[in-house]
Amino acid sequence: MKYLMFVAALFGVLRLSAQEETEYRDPSKTSQSYGDYRGKKTVPPYGLAKVKALIDKTPFGDDESLRLSNKDYMGLSLREKFTYHLIHAEISAQNCDVRPPIQDEDKKIFGQMAEGFNESVWSDRQSKFLISNRDSVMALIKESVNRSKRMGANYKMAITEVNGWEMIPFIIDLYNADHKDRDLLTLLMLLLKNNEYKPFMTSLSYRKLYGDDGNYQSYIDFNKANEDLIMQRARDFYSTRGK
Repeated sequence: MKYLMFVAALFGVLRLSAQEETEYRDPSKTSQSYGDYRGKKTVPPYGLAKVKALIDKTPFGDDESLRLSNKDYMGLSLREKFTYHLIHAEISAQNCDVRPPIQDEDKKIFGQMAEGFNESVWSDRQSKFLISNRDSVMALIKESVNRSKRMGANYKMAITEVNGWEMIPFIIDLYNADHKDRDLLTLLMLLLKNNEYKPFMTSLSYRKLYGDDGNYQSYIDFNKANEDLIMQRARDFYSTRGK
């Protein structure tokens, strides 16, 4: 009888524990605030009013895309096209599944950066523009960030899109200015991953963030040891790649 009571009690504890794990829980104010900070875009100033006016008058396509006509698009200068691509993604990519809130977001270094666009992605012509003009794109990002002292989620996405490994020293200097934006560390790791830097690809961090069990919320703890390790690996890769 005592054995049955013990099993019943144990089952009750396990059941309660499972319920607690699946319960919806609001993140702390600090976590929410940092999540909002991660998702902010940087808005380029180049021809901004003209570009926004063109987007506003453009109708949605049958596929829910929102693209400038070729005539309007080709009428933009390079800097205006940069603004267009960095504030607007042409292809709708609606996510039907509601993602659960992230807990303790401010205490984590994620494997994936916050999304810069709300359920939309760059089209082929937008990606081609960014990649074929990568030197100009990186120069304009530096110019803008030096002015605002901030690199928004959309700028980080553009750097990964063009594989902007040459910006590693700039990214590290920007991070070291206030150690606030941990997605800059994520950006460094994505550059290491995309360039298949072996010391990173064989590391425990890589397996945890990008291995078979990795997902968009995979993270490593935010602490000085991890912070220093990511920057050192990025410096080592840059010094090797730059030769």
